[in-house]
Amino acid sequence: MEDEKKASAVSDMGAWAMNVISSVGIIMANKQLMSPSGYAFSFATTLTGFHFAVTALVGFVSNVSGYSASKHVPLWELLWFSVVANMSITGMNLSLMLNSVGFYQISKLSMIPVVCVMEWILHSKHYSREVKMAVVVVVVGVGVCTVTDVKVNAKGFLCACIAVLSTSLQQITIGSLQKKYSIGSFELLSKTAPIQALSLLLLGPFIDYYLNGQFIANYKVSSGAIFFILLSCSLAVFCNVSQYLCIGRFSAVSFQVLGHMKTVCVLTLGWLLFDSELTLKNILGMALAVLGMVVYSWAVEVEKQANPNVIPHLKAKESLTEEDIRLLKDGVENIRLKDVELGESKN
Repeated sequence: MEDEKKASAVSDMGAWAMNVISSVGIIMANKQLMSPSGYAFSFATTLTGFHFAVTALVGFVSNVSGYSASKHVPLWELLWFSVVANMSITGMNLSLMLNSVGFYQISKLSMIPVVCVMEWILHSKHYSREVKMAVVVVVVGVGVCTVTDVKVNAKGFLCACIAVLSTSLQQITIGSLQKKYSIGSFELLSKTAPIQALSLLLLGPFIDYYLNGQFIANYKVSSGAIFFILLSCSLAVFCNVSQYLCIGRFSAVSFQVLGHMKTVCVLTLGWLLFDSELTLKNILGMALAVLGMVVYSWAVEVEKQANPNVIPHLKAKESLTEEDIRLLKDGVENIRLKDVELGESKN
């Protein structure tokens, strides 16, 4: 039993580490690719289409070679998820273009409470006082170190609302689909990536033209730009897989807290690699955010100890087998699995 717990803990840490490293890496690569001082590839939506195209290709090769199994998920659910996910990507890009950086950061910070409310509405989840306290500390800390000027307009506010709601719903849906169809994270990603890639590659160039007034066909390609596009796409595979893996193992709220850890890493690496300014305010905010993440980890442990007999949601990697289903149907209800969820459903 102890060996299983240790193996599970190592696997969990691996999922967290893969997401943080790949996400921070892709941000650094994209900064070099998209900045005017780099290769000025200012086509973010189309680049995301490239990301999902490479991810879809990796999923296809994995399925054909037998490394992953394909399970049935209704097409309408895959289409619905892809629409929500693409709205999230487009909404974020539009929000960044129309709003000040400060308001954009505030909209990102609002995702944690929005996810909490949506999970309460959709899945009747409730959160302990410790978890709520930790979330507040993380949000305040990241807000202190990232929010500067705050300017808002009606069109930008609408785009920010759409971005926050669609992103929150997308992350909740990832976990819901994995549990509903007992499908692993990579298998689900293999099914959704082709739909997202096709739609983003078709619509992305026009969205990017609206955002920056430039058409991708007029971009002068260089060997350096191609290298960073391929690097970005390669990192995106790990980023996408780890996102599905983390949400399947933990929850959408946990993934948002992890996202703020990435913000701290990006600020630190920006200071180390790109000579970005790091003020005392930034340092204090990052310290407060890290403190909040420590409190958050403690809060999850407290909740696990307070509810030791509650059967948690199954991890994505541990999908139900036919034997599991038969045992559950026979009324076996005392199976204990590791509880890593922030709040439990009342259903």
